[in-house]
Order: sequence, then C-alpha cells, then structure tokens
Amino acid sequence: MGLFDIVIIGGGPIGIACGLEAQKKGLSYIILEKGPIVNSLFNYPTNMQFFSSSERLEIDEIPFISKEAKPKRDEALEYYRRIVTSNKLNIHLFEKVLDVEKVDQTFQVKTSKGAYEGKNVIVATGFYDIPNLLNVPGEDLDKVAHYYGNPHYYAGQKIAVVGASNSAIDAALECWRKGAEVTLIVRGPEVGQRVKYWVRPDIINRIEEKSIMAYFNSTVKAIHEDSIEIINEDGETLSLPNDFVLALTGYKPNFKFLKMLGIHISDDKKRLPEYNPGTMETNVKNLYLAGVICGGMETHKWFIENSRIHAKMIVAHILDKNHK
Repeated sequence: MGLFDIVIIGGGPIGIACGLEAQKKGLSYIILEKGPIVNSLFNYPTNMQFFSSSERLEIDEIPFISKEAKPKRDEALEYYRRIVTSNKLNIHLFEKVLDVEKVDQTFQVKTSKGAYEGKNVIVATGFYDIPNLLNVPGEDLDKVAHYYGNPHYYAGQKIAVVGASNSAIDAALECWRKGAEVTLIVRGPEVGQRVKYWVRPDIINRIEEKSIMAYFNSTVKAIHEDSIEIINEDGETLSLPNDFVLALTGYKPNFKFLKMLGIHISDDKKRLPEYNPGTMETNVKNLYLAGVICGGMETHKWFIENSRIHAKMIVAHILDKNHK
C-alpha cells in the first residue's frame, strides 16, 4: 500500500479534520474508520441535539448550516459526510484497526482488511465505544442496553433509566413523551449540573409532578427479567416492575488500545494519556492524540469545538520535523 506520511485512526469529526489538514499541506494520509463516516455520531440517539451551536462544530472553516442554532444528529451526519465526499478524503470505512507496531522509524498498522505503513500515527478514536458497566447481576440480559436510539421502541413499556447526564435525561424525557412509564435512578443527589440548560428544568418539572419517578442517592442492586432491584437513599432494597433498562452511565476510551501503542496512562482516576499539549505528540515519538481521547476519563473536557485545533497543531509539528 506504500508509505503514508500519516495514518489516522478514527474517522470522526477530529479524524476528518486531521485528514483535511494533511491534504491541504500536501502530506499523504489515510483515515481508518471501523464503521460508517463519523461512526460515533451515527450511534448517537436519533433525536439528539448538540449542546454546541453549528459554527462551533465546523471544521476547517467550512460553514455548517442548521435549521436551529444548535444542530441535531442527522444534520451533523450530513455535514461531515459532505465534507468527506466533497473533498475526496482518503478514508477507509468499516475497517477496524487490530494492531499497531513501531518498527524502526515507521508504524505498521494492521486492520481487518489490510495493512498500512506510516511515518506518523494520529489516534482520534474518541470514547464512545466502551460503556461504564453497572457490574450487577442481570446486566447481561437482553432487556439491558448501554446505548439509546429511538424512543418509539419503548412506547408502553416500563423502563428504568440509570444515570443523570445528558444522554440519560434525554432518553428519560423522550421515552416518557412516547408513552413509556419511566423511572430514573440517579447515584447522586440531583440531576447532573452539566445537563443542557434548556433540558434540565424540563426533567426537574417532570420529576416534581411525578410524571417521571426518580430515585436519588440510589444504586442498582440486580436486574431480573421482569423487575429491577435498587437500593434507595435509606438503604432499603426496592423491587420495581420493569421491562427494559437503559444503563446510560457514560463511556470511556479504549485504554487497552492506548497501552498497546506504548502510551503512558496516569495511575489516578483521571487516567490521562501522556502527550505534549503544545504538539499533541505522546511519549511515543511520531504518535499523536487528537480530540476527546486526550481527556482520559474526563470525557467532558474535550469536545469538537475545542479540539478542532489539534489537527493544525499536529500537522504543523510534523511539517516542522520534516524541514529539520
């Protein structure tokens, strides 16, 4: 396949931004995406609306026009797809990276469909692939999901939504509006403070009027075919009739993959990968990180809007090294 200047792992918005920047600067590159274009966004809830406004989701100053100030999932899918196709980016879809090995001064990248060689590698894989598990009996039942798609599926059903962040709150409200009987189970004392400001009052009002039942300072003890057991704030075990469980307790980066690459990970709860914030280069020479993966377990730290710059930083550093 030849030797690429850059192999980009991950075809999300930031991976695409890296490909665009490499193309503009005359560097050879390939983007490897294990699913469709912007696979993580494709797996977002059907009706999801971004917290950021459309201009903050733009890459390479390509205008993003949306019906509302804050675009929805389908608008974002269309925007990033058009960027890929209009710019004829060299992206390989449905091609999962299986192994990366540094041999002398280059990286050997093996995928589900082939093998590639690169002088530099950029990892822009995000954090949406691995859910934070509840680790309770019954979590492996078919009725339990760690991802949420369309509320129509849950109409007329008794569902328990576990979590207090945007994904959990959106799911609870949407499913309730489609006729589901919704119970919200929250580990902390209140709805998350980072919930979208136009959504948070809505869920609080629904809880106060008891349209949605909420158990705060509560945890899941076990899940059964027709019920869910929780431990409430008084330490009591309650058994609630239940058809489905949406365990929307967040996600985490693939630390196993990062360690395989030789990237150092901090030992604290943040599990921060080691990289130079001025160049985005990791402790492994010519291996870079871009996007939300830079935040380790602090998945709220980096977004599209504040990590778009990573593409320009990385490519600039690569060009600077080439000229020395």
